[in-house]
Amino acid sequence: MGLDTPAVRSVEGSGLEYHIVRTEVPSGPEESAVLQGIDLGQLLRTIVVRRGEDDYVFVLVPGGRQIDWPKLRAVLGVRRLSLPDKEEAKKATGYDRGAITPLGSARAWPVVADEAVAAAGTVAIGAGARGANFHVDAAQLLDLLGAQVADVTKPG
Repeated sequence: MGLDTPAVRSVEGSGLEYHIVRTEVPSGPEESAVLQGIDLGQLLRTIVVRRGEDDYVFVLVPGGRQIDWPKLRAVLGVRRLSLPDKEEAKKATGYDRGAITPLGSARAWPVVADEAVAAAGTVAIGAGARGANFHVDAAQLLDLLGAQVADVTKPG
């Protein structure tokens, strides 16, 4: 039986070439990359960040890296950013923490992708359920999402 999530429904017919990879729910990014047969840097975490009241942005962070908050604030032109709790994140995206993806989100928040994503070739991004990822071409994904590409992470 196929995976049916808002993310899957959003990419069907979008022109994005994708392959869904399902694994057991991993204990962390390193295990997820191994289970999917990809390098850690090809695994994208989607972090939802609050810019203000009812104002969020998705940040695509390659595995092994973390958000560099001063850089992200500068790119977004804001002084303060915060991480919503799991209930607020679900309300903003429609997804539970651990399954958040900009694809098929309840609202189409802006996407900022770290510059390393653009050079990653094939990447894995959440398919809207824990243990399910799309394997896609990074350039096609960034184009579909209308992502702003910038240096917003540092080694984790």
